[in-house]
Amino acid sequence: MPHVPGLRSVYAKVGRLIYFGRMLDKLRLHATGKLPADYVANLGDSQFYVLDGRCCRFLGVPYADIRERALTTGESDEQILAWVHTRGTPRTDEECHMWNRFILKLGWRDERSAVLPERIRNSGLEGKPIETIIDHIEYDEGRDPVIDRAWENI
Repeated sequence: MPHVPGLRSVYAKVGRLIYFGRMLDKLRLHATGKLPADYVANLGDSQFYVLDGRCCRFLGVPYADIRERALTTGESDEQILAWVHTRGTPRTDEECHMWNRFILKLGWRDERSAVLPERIRNSGLEGKPIETIIDHIEYDEGRDPVIDRAWENI
């Protein structure tokens, strides 16, 4: 997958959370017809293993509600996240830290380990130091999380 203009890295934080901003980018890009088709199947919270679903379940707010808020209010990402925190499941700093670390390690010795080698092959990224689903996303979109040491800024 090439770089998608307007789609930030998984590592980019909004408030205390990684991935949330990327989810907002994806839903906004989709609403304007700018999200590549390969990304559309992973939108929303209807599938258990996709990152949008995991994020929505962690926050305790349905994807449809977040989507509606993001597309209609003109609020910043931080304002949307603040709204989500008041509406959903309250999360401590420790829980947010654990969320961040959990997401970064998906595909490393867990239920997603079986799909990672296939993803690497299908995207032609054999030989890259990909250990997790997030590593794969980053490399697939043209970023190098190892050189950038992206995990150090979380």
